[in-house]
Order: sequence, then C-alpha cells, then structure tokens
Amino acid sequence: MTASRIPTEGELLWRPAAADIDSAQITSFVAWLAEHRGLHFPDYPSLWRWSVDETEAFWGAVWDYFRVISDAPWERVLDPGRTMQDARWFKGTRTNYAEHILRHEAHAVAGKIAVWHCSEQRELSGLSWQALGDQVRKLATSLREMGIGPGDRVVSYMPNVPETLVAMLATVSIGAIWSSAAPEFGVKTVVDRFSQIEPRLMFVADGYSFSGKTVDRRDFAQAIVERLPTLQTVVWLPCMGLECRLQARARIVEYAQLLQRPSIERSEFRFERVAHDHPLWVLFSSGTTGVPKAIVHGHVGVLVELLKVMHFHLNVDSDACMFFYTTTGWMMWNTLTAGLLAGSSVVLYDGNPMHPGVDRLWRIVEASGATLFAASPGLVQKMKASGLRPAQDFDLSRLRTVLLGGAPSTPEHYHWLYEEVGSRLWVTSQSGGTEVCSSLVGGVPTLPVYAGEIQAACLGMAVQAWNDDGDPVTDETGELVVTRPFPSMPLFFWNDAGHRRYTESYFSSWPGVWRHGDQIKFNARGGAYVYGRSDATLNRYGVRIGTAEVYSCVEQLDGVQDSLVICCEYADGSSFMPLFVLLAPDRELDEALTSRIVGRLKQEASPRHAPDAIYAVPAIPYTLTGKKMEVPVRKILLGADPDKVASRDTMANPAALDWYVGFADTLRRSDRPSRMSARGS
Repeated sequence: MTASRIPTEGELLWRPAAADIDSAQITSFVAWLAEHRGLHFPDYPSLWRWSVDETEAFWGAVWDYFRVISDAPWERVLDPGRTMQDARWFKGTRTNYAEHILRHEAHAVAGKIAVWHCSEQRELSGLSWQALGDQVRKLATSLREMGIGPGDRVVSYMPNVPETLVAMLATVSIGAIWSSAAPEFGVKTVVDRFSQIEPRLMFVADGYSFSGKTVDRRDFAQAIVERLPTLQTVVWLPCMGLECRLQARARIVEYAQLLQRPSIERSEFRFERVAHDHPLWVLFSSGTTGVPKAIVHGHVGVLVELLKVMHFHLNVDSDACMFFYTTTGWMMWNTLTAGLLAGSSVVLYDGNPMHPGVDRLWRIVEASGATLFAASPGLVQKMKASGLRPAQDFDLSRLRTVLLGGAPSTPEHYHWLYEEVGSRLWVTSQSGGTEVCSSLVGGVPTLPVYAGEIQAACLGMAVQAWNDDGDPVTDETGELVVTRPFPSMPLFFWNDAGHRRYTESYFSSWPGVWRHGDQIKFNARGGAYVYGRSDATLNRYGVRIGTAEVYSCVEQLDGVQDSLVICCEYADGSSFMPLFVLLAPDRELDEALTSRIVGRLKQEASPRHAPDAIYAVPAIPYTLTGKKMEVPVRKILLGADPDKVASRDTMANPAALDWYVGFADTLRRSDRPSRMSARGS
C-alpha cells in the first residue's frame, strides 16, 4: 500500500506479528481451555464455532476463566425459556457489576491511575484506583443512608466527568438501577426517558462547556425536576461553578457533601450482590423516532459479556489505557467505563472533539498515554479532510489499537489511520448497539486486518446474514440476525406488558431469531461489512443498496465534506433518490462536480448507486451519537410531521434539519424531480 493509493475493499493492510499473537488475551484463553477443558482450537473460526454451538460450555468457561464472584454457584448457565427473549443466564447466582470493577483496587500499586479526565475547562488529571474506590464507597454509603437500595432507580443529567462515573458505580454497588442522559439533551428528551422509570434520586449538573462556551443547564434542570414527581432527592454538582437556583419538592443536596465522611475500608464495605435477573441499568434507544425504548440489562449478563469483549476483542489488560470519545447519553460511555473491568485505565473527555482545533483528541491521546483510541468514522473523516498528521505531530508511541465505531467504516478510513497514525497499529472496527450494550461483530487481535472489513463475529454471538427468505447468505448483503441467545440481551423493556414492544422490535420478522436492523455482508473468511440500518437501505429498482456504499465513494471527492442519501418510495410504485452533499466553503455544485459524483458512483459502485438528483446543503443532520439521520429525513420528505419523527434534543445540530423541512415543502408544491434534473444550493 502506498501513500497515494486508496486500498480497495477487502485488501490486506496488516498482519499481527508472532509476538502480537503470543501476547494476546485471547491466546491465553485458548491455552486455558486446553489445560482446563481439554479443548484445542487451531484458529479463531474453530473457536467461534464452538462458542456458538456449545453456548453453555463457552459462557461457563468465561465465568470460570475470569473468576466471577458470586454468593452461590449457578444452577445452569442458560435457562432458555419458551422463547429466545425469555432466556436467563446463570440462574441462582448473586453478583455485583461494580464489585468486579473495584476488585482491581486491591491489586493496583499505590497511585496507579484508574481514570484520566479532562474537559474544555479542566486540565488532564488522574484519579487513582485507591481514590476511585474511596469515593465510590463514601457516595454509596451516603445513598444508603438516604434510603436508596436495591431496585430503586437513580438517574443522572451530568457530563462526562469522573463524578458521573463515581455516581454510577456507587449506585450499582448498592443494587440500585442506573440511567443516564447527557446534558446536551433538552427537557422533553430527558423527561421522555426518565419518566418511564420513575426515579427516586437524580444527579444534576449546572452545565457543561462546549466550543469554548459555558452552557448553563440550570433552567433545564429545574424543568426536568418539576416533571419527575417521583424524585425524593436531587444531588447537585456545580461543574461550571454556577449558583444553585433549583427549587423542588425533593430534598436538594450538593454532591460534595455526600463525600464528606471518613474513608471506608474495602473490608468494611458491603456490595449488594443481586440475583441473576436483577437490573443493572436502563439504556435508551436514540429517540430519533418516537418515545425511546427503555432497555433493561442485568448485572450478570453485562458482566460476562463485557469481560469477554474487553479482553478477547479489544485486547486490553491492566497496562492498557482506553480513550473513547463519547457522551454520557450513549452506550459507548458504558462500554468505555467497562475498561475498568480489565484493570485498564480509562480516559474521560467532556467537550467539543474539534475545539480548539481538529487535533484536540490526539493531544489527549498523547498526554494520557492511551494505548487504545476509539472514535466514529465521521470524526476520522473530518481529521482526514483537515490534513491532520497525528503521527508526525504527536508522540503516539504507546498507542497500539484504534477502534472505529458508531457508523460504517470505509477502506479510506483504514488507509488514513495506517498512513497518518501508525503502520503497525491494529485498526479494528465493531458493530453492535445499545440493545446489546456490546458488539455483535468486532475485532480479533490474532487475525489480519482488511480494508473496510470488520474482522469477525464475536465469540458467543451466533451472527449471520439472512436474505428475505430467511436463508443464510455469504458474499451477499442481508439482514443481520442472531440465532441463539447471548447474555447481554435485554432482560426486558421497562413498562412493556407481555414483552410486546421488545418482541415487535427484534423478533417480529422471524420468531425466535433476533433481527438487529442492520444490513451486513459476510465473506468466506468470516469478515463482515455493515452497510447501515435496514430501514435506511436504498431500494433501487428492487435492488437493496447500503447507504455506506454511496458515502464511501462520494466523500472521498475533493470538495465534498459530507453527504446523506435516502430513497423515497411512493404509493404509485415510483421512487426518488436524492443525494445531499455538504461542500467545502470554496466549492459550488456545478456541472463538473455533479458529473464527477455520478461518474464515480457508476464506476466504483454501479449505475444503480447514481442518485436521481444532487443538492448542496448547509448541513448534514446527525444525532448526538454521531449517526446520520437518514430515516427521519426520508420520513420528512414523505410528508411526516418533523416533530414526530425527529427529536431535536438528540441532534448534534438541531438547526441542521430546517433545510430538509423546507425542501419537503418544496417537493410537495411541485412535481417530483426527474432523474438528475435538480441541483440545490
């Protein structure tokens, strides 16, 4: 691979060295299986096949390998129930998720950093394992004294700061149920989430900083508290140093007051070990369409799943340092903090990833000594477009792994990382979701890396691509399905009588089979390509096209910064597929650029990938979690009420949707544009 040539999809980019394979966490697990189970696996595919064919044997081995702490042994690894969604794991056990994080405190040398943290207003500093454990025990004890206990819901409206992590661990350690919303969310978005679960206590921050500005959230906090009548206590955190003006029926106490007590020794603190089906936290779907689903996960299921992912698929250990750019409203925050399960350090950053410059995240990577850095492909694309050269400008000598997640990755993203960040990196991509709080397909440190390709299905995940007839397919795009239960499946959705919404969301297409809602393709060697959400798939004359196939062509053209494509299908059988492009400030959508876009799509993809019309737009709408809002835009163009299909509080730039609302009005007042007849400005 040369600096001037973009690799083709599936082109070999990297092979692990013998030392990489020997030192990998998954290699140690394979050796353990040979010694303790008499099982021998010559390669990853054979290990994966065993993990899904012998489900109970695999997850039982995971339990034993990581020495999971429980008051009682499990009666059975998997109680399958009547349906897949009724499956229950490790019945009879009593465990606590937070205990398995803080057990590393006992083995950490004095002063070893557990949490690095910074924001636009806080310089990078560290919280040791001993300090983390001390704060968690103090806060948990204070919560107990306020009457918070097992099953109570505790919610947070705070930024990505260490106080939020401490609050989560303290809540979980006493058996209470955690849920979080990012402070960027508006009042309605937060109330739509938290009102469903009727919290007793809420952690609230006064605001946050973004792009060099203080964002005051005191009025929002007041409105949210007023609309949550079950609240008995509000814990106030003055992140930005703003005066507390909160008035509420509930008791109001400052966060710092709850830590003003003598230290509690580890031996004196009691973790609340809870049953196999006890809720750990409630995560919410993105909320871009309708009321968010309140997704409930359990302690034991999330614990064994994330122990597996951290060690075997991200290859982290006690010498690692993980940095994911995320907010507290996204499941990636839960995943990042799960790095502590492996004894790894984690890095929290709160602020604009591009402020004061496009190199902001790389400065944090250097300063923290991160060994694993994760970001969305959209952020990588912006770094690439800016001409950033991280390896040249920063000391990245400790960096071993780059993880791409949150959206489909392209060969161009991989190419830039190997060219400009490090040729010996392990660049990996993953795909999963809030529903599983993990990855279904992801990285394997002992396998080669191919351009744009996710390396394999994760261990214990019986993932396949199915066509419309429900048949498994290879080298063909199909629906991503999971055919067997896995531990981090939701226990249930909150207030979902008879599991109706849960069943409709994932099991309505093929009873007993989890339909994830993504378009995926597996090749013969087991590598995977995710092409976006099924409901955003383009249907061109009966052929289904993933939107990522369009983006990978268009966004590499000089002058095109970003793009969004949808396909509107009408009742008369006709369709209209517009392409929206965000151009560089000095460019315009002239005939020459239009021709180049269409020509590249036809040449590198197919004639079916060419749009019916191309429009230059002022912005591409994204959710706060970095996902392009393809489905809401399509529904708006088909005449839906924008307020019913898109929650602006969950958008990175709410005003970005205004242009599309106006464009929908224009479409309704005129005949549908004919093929390649329109260009917008």
